[in-house]
Amino acid sequence: MSSPADPNAAVLLLHGGRSVGLEPPPLINLPALRMRPFAGGVARTLADRDVLVAMVRYRHRGWNGRRRDAARDAEAALALLRRTAGEIPVVLVGHSMGGRAALCAAGDPTVRGVVALAPWCPPGEPVAHLAGRTVYVLHDEADRITSARESWEFVRRARAAGAHAVAIPMRGGGHAMLGCSAGWQRHTVRLVSELLAPGT
Repeated sequence: MSSPADPNAAVLLLHGGRSVGLEPPPLINLPALRMRPFAGGVARTLADRDVLVAMVRYRHRGWNGRRRDAARDAEAALALLRRTAGEIPVVLVGHSMGGRAALCAAGDPTVRGVVALAPWCPPGEPVAHLAGRTVYVLHDEADRITSARESWEFVRRARAAGAHAVAIPMRGGGHAMLGCSAGWQRHTVRLVSELLAPGT
């Protein structure tokens, strides 16, 4: 992960979690470890662009219904980034619950786009705030934890609401993106790079 003194853009990564869990994430947190290679790949690729790459730290392990704790933490991270670095463009990268949090927080004016990896997109999730944003949703249709079908429906609704939303079916990896992790990482790094390309 990178932390230039005066970044001109930022990538915030949000790992997965649980539907319910008020306890803090454990010190050894597999969902967070799963995102480290993504952070490293983005940091290496954008090393010459003064891009801050950071992981959002959750206060609670779960989404927790109407509390939507992970989304609130993402919104707090964006607010902190704005206070410390100014109005720089941000890309959110989230997996599973973190994908849902990233999509929920994407209405922030600094967010240029979202890369959601096997996100949790329950029916009826709000999409109006995504108008004008670019949203990439990657999902393996064999995922047994979160539903690719619900992800594709979310993309359809987001597109109808004015987002540039793209569904990207992944061939393998399941929910944890294991076995095909290099492919997931390559796609993610390429999409983030495109979203932060000069003139985008």
